[in-house]
Amino acid sequence: MTVQIIEKGGKPDYAVIPYQDYKKMLEKVEMIDDVQAYDIALERAKDEESFPSELIYRMAIDGENPIKVFREYRKLTQARLAELAGVKAPYISELESGKKEGSVSVLKRIAECLELDLDDIV
Repeated sequence: MTVQIIEKGGKPDYAVIPYQDYKKMLEKVEMIDDVQAYDIALERAKDEESFPSELIYRMAIDGENPIKVFREYRKLTQARLAELAGVKAPYISELESGKKEGSVSVLKRIAECLELDLDDIV
């Protein structure tokens, strides 16, 4: 790479390089930015649980109830989830089948029992 240095007041002020070298340098800087962004995302992801795509397909494509999907993923029965959430097992069944919507307070307890945020199940 050829570089022309332009001085001002006896000190280097500008560096002039051929345009092709500039483009290569810019690509490398962008690649470094991408790597840093990836590293940041990876670090943040360490603090968050990830789920198999199968779960997402069951909810988004097959339309299954999120409470049921996550309950089964956590290997809990309806009776056990009901016990942990302080409700009756038939209530869990009604939520999973869509017969009831559930109060916010109950849904929050269910989400906590499933180790999720409320928005993961509503």
